[in-house]
Amino acid sequence: MIQIVPGEVNTAKFHSIMLGSVGPRPIAFASTIDPEGRPNLSPFSFFNAFGSNPPTLIFCPARRVRDNTTKHSLENVKKVPEVVINVVTYSMVHQASLASVEYPEGVNEFIKAGFTPEPSVKIKPFRVKESPVQYECRVKQVIELGNQGGAGNLIICEVLMVHVAEWVLDAQQNIDQHKIDLVARMGGNWYCRAHGDALFEVTKPVSTIGVGVDQIPDAIRYSPILTGNNLGQLGNVEQLPNADEVAQFKQSGEL
Repeated sequence: MIQIVPGEVNTAKFHSIMLGSVGPRPIAFASTIDPEGRPNLSPFSFFNAFGSNPPTLIFCPARRVRDNTTKHSLENVKKVPEVVINVVTYSMVHQASLASVEYPEGVNEFIKAGFTPEPSVKIKPFRVKESPVQYECRVKQVIELGNQGGAGNLIICEVLMVHVAEWVLDAQQNIDQHKIDLVARMGGNWYCRAHGDALFEVTKPVSTIGVGVDQIPDAIRYSPILTGNNLGQLGNVEQLPNADEVAQFKQSGEL
């Protein structure tokens, strides 16, 4: 493996390595407003959920690597500490990308990208009607991580209300991962679509305690045939069969 030390390569190169390997990253389609009431809309892939009680989302508009300038979204939330975080689906990804164009201050990306602004209930910034899930948030804190190009600015948001389209819900009123059709960012110009064969389930081991890979017999553990995934599945069993159970299974004819 090659070793790369931050500072020993230029920021743009390290930025590329990080974004190409840390992903897929969910997209916060952030709607903000300036003190004059002018809307701003921009996507950010430095984003995730950080707790549900209180419900907290964090996104991070980084300073531009090439010229160390900041995003209008960042400047807006410092003056009007409110934001709507809209999720991005496959059907709207090209429009969301268009909204990332560096338009001059005051230009309305809702209009430029062809989105429909919907009034929020608890805050001033607009929701994106085309997004199936929209989080109205109060900005609790902005943490500046540096003052050089590429430095992040953590925007910590408390969710005040979430709007969910009925068509993305299953019978239990949970989000149906097949219906919502989310997209995520990867490196360069690449995106990932969470749909079809890209989706798979892995049962969370929260109610059982697996024996662990270290307890699997060496003949199985070091098999040249089994993959790491196979070993992970075997390590999740709660109890290994004893010699009598193995012998009984051999005689059962099920092999």
